[in-house]
Amino acid sequence: MHSLSHTGRPPTSLTSPGVVPARVPGGREQEARALLARDGAVVLTGYENTADAIVVAAAHTLGSRLRRLYPHRVRTSRDAGPVHLHADSFDLVVDIGGVPERRRDPDEDHVLIQCVRPAPCGGDSFAVDAYGFVDGLAATDPALLDFLTGTDVDLYGEWAGLRGLPATPRVGRHVEYTRTGRRIVRRTDGAAPLHRDPDTEHVRAMLARFHEAVHGLEPSLPRFRLAEGDILVLDNYRCWHGRDAHSGERTVRILTLRTADAY
Repeated sequence: MHSLSHTGRPPTSLTSPGVVPARVPGGREQEARALLARDGAVVLTGYENTADAIVVAAAHTLGSRLRRLYPHRVRTSRDAGPVHLHADSFDLVVDIGGVPERRRDPDEDHVLIQCVRPAPCGGDSFAVDAYGFVDGLAATDPALLDFLTGTDVDLYGEWAGLRGLPATPRVGRHVEYTRTGRRIVRRTDGAAPLHRDPDTEHVRAMLARFHEAVHGLEPSLPRFRLAEGDILVLDNYRCWHGRDAHSGERTVRILTLRTADAY
């Protein structure tokens, strides 16, 4: 795979955007960090299958760059359909004793997923270098590239009825940059046209086009399987991830966070 700088500048040529993360035993932090920087993803092995372990893994892998951890989540699915390619993000603030507390952030820049219980059949993971996907649009679909880089949307407008989601629209573009030049490539099913946007029909058509293009990638992507205790670490600005349908029960822990690179 071609490497990309932390600013997201494209390589001179692109290969398939599919990502198969290298596997690194716990305790080899420098190697894990280098692979995460190179590929946008790495699988950590040898950690205990506990909630504490995923926090320790985040600290070992990201070190002093850590700025904020959000509450870890446990997700169990049974005889479930696929989870399509996405980047983790949500805008969730709750009130605890009269004090607002942020539980999720639209710009979480890393995500860790620990396999608690693998599915007995199916449930394999897949991932994409979203920088490679977006750069490839210059040749394959420049109109979609223009939309992703140049059109504001309400990033969570489709989820406006969810309790806890702020009433104020979160306006942004699918492809943006932090103030230090790091590229963000978003992928969420929550995006919607802005209220009374005169180009609403065009925006809806382009969102559908984006949706179809991303789903069209999935069948040909390489798969990888997380064993019990394995922790997938992703650069959430750069890599989208998903999983196949499965039978039986599958459980994961998810920890999203922000590092110094998110600002």
